[in-house]
Amino acid sequence: MIPLHDDNPTTIRPLVTITIIVICVLVFLWEWSLGPQDLQRVVYAFGTIPAVLFDRAELSPDLAVIPPKLTLVTSMFMHGGWMHLISNMLYLWIFGNNIEDAMGHGRFIVFYLLCGLAAALAHAGLDPDSRVPMIGASGAISGVLGAYLLLYPHARVLVGVPLGFFVYTIYLPAMLVLGFWFFLQVINSTAAAAGQQGGVAWFAHIGGFLAGMALIPFFKHRHVRFFNPPHRLPRE
Repeated sequence: MIPLHDDNPTTIRPLVTITIIVICVLVFLWEWSLGPQDLQRVVYAFGTIPAVLFDRAELSPDLAVIPPKLTLVTSMFMHGGWMHLISNMLYLWIFGNNIEDAMGHGRFIVFYLLCGLAAALAHAGLDPDSRVPMIGASGAISGVLGAYLLLYPHARVLVGVPLGFFVYTIYLPAMLVLGFWFFLQVINSTAAAAGQQGGVAWFAHIGGFLAGMALIPFFKHRHVRFFNPPHRLPRE
C-alpha cells in the first residue's frame, strides 16, 4: 500500500514539515552532484556508523570531519537514492503536518529530532560493531507515524494498491495503514536478524515508531485528545 493523502485537515501551515522536506531534497541534490568516490566519502563522514559512534573503530582523519555523535543528526537529512528520498518525503508530507499541528512548530522540531536519535540508537545498539553507515530520515518519520497512530487512528488515508499495470485507490483507516506498515517493519527486521535481508535499518524504523508513541503525550497540546476522530471539512 502506498499512502497518497489523508482527510485530516490542519489549522496551521506546516512550516517545519516543509522546511525538513526542502532540506532533505537540497542535501540529496548535493549528494547526487558528487562522483561515486566523493559520495562514498560523504556518506562515511556524515552517516551514523555504530562502531565509530561507540568508540569501537575510528575513521581516517580526512573523514572524521565532525564528532561521531553529531552524525546522529546529519544522517537524518541524507538519503541513499531517489526512491529512498521520495518515499520518506511522501510519508512526512502526509502525516507530518497533522503532528506539527498537534504540538506546534517548536515542539515538533524537538520531537522529530528526538525520534530520529532514538531510531539511530536502536539500530546502532543492536549491532555496535557494525561499520556500515546509516543514513535517512526514516527513523524520525517513523516517530511521526507512531504519534499519528495514537492521535488520529480513525483518520482516513487514501492509499494506492498496485495491481499489475493499474493502481487501485481506496480510503482506509489510519490504524489499518500504519498498523500494517509497522507489521511489515517487524517482519522485515526478523528476516534481517536471520540474515535473509540487509541494506535497510528496520530496527531504526521500529525504534523511531515506538519513540514517537512514547513521546507524543509530552509534546502534544493539552486540548489534543488521543484516538481523536478526524475533523473533516464540512461538505458544501
